[in-house]
Amino acid sequence: MNLLLTSTGLCNSSILESLRDMLGKPLGSANVVYLPTASLAVPGDHGWLLEHMNQLHSLGWKEFDVLELNGLPRQVVLERLRHADVIYAGGGNQYHLARSIVGNDLADGFLDVLEDSVYVGLSAGSMVFSRNLTEHSADVIGDASDLHLLGATTIEPPFGLFDWYLKPHLYSPHFPERDDAWADRIVAKADFPIYFLDDETAIRVRDDQVDVISEGRWRYHP
Repeated sequence: MNLLLTSTGLCNSSILESLRDMLGKPLGSANVVYLPTASLAVPGDHGWLLEHMNQLHSLGWKEFDVLELNGLPRQVVLERLRHADVIYAGGGNQYHLARSIVGNDLADGFLDVLEDSVYVGLSAGSMVFSRNLTEHSADVIGDASDLHLLGATTIEPPFGLFDWYLKPHLYSPHFPERDDAWADRIVAKADFPIYFLDDETAIRVRDDQVDVISEGRWRYHP
């Protein structure tokens, strides 16, 4: 399994090179599928979504597909995922993305597909692999309102691969409250490991090996 869990996507040469290495062939010979599902639960202007999609498209893929996880038959979704060399899950509301995977019975099939592809997550797209993606962590992190927006009070982690939790956008100008003091307050309440990533950092998972790719700053609290 090859996962590249980023804060803002393929934003620097180190993260992009890591993707090329994991993929094992030029991007121009690879199919990518973009999953916008997490973004659909976020209100307001979606110019940021178009910016991220355009940035990804500009890398010159053989085929650029867009796939919404809700509404299509399960087998159709899995076939589209299986056709891709790179599955790229965009940002937005991680709870909506997780509920879409679970609610459409996609988790097991998704994991099977990931045995032969590379997964790239952007923000919310990076957060759905932790077994600590729960209503408890939502309270600890302070984003339970994003869960309640969906009319839900509980959340089932779709994959549960890791005990550590990933929180993106540390030090980001788009989230000015996410500074060291903010992270310290979360760590003081947390009873699970957390990675805080800035927008120039990614976690790379290759089978059982986990490391950090960064041209910026990050924190890990076991």
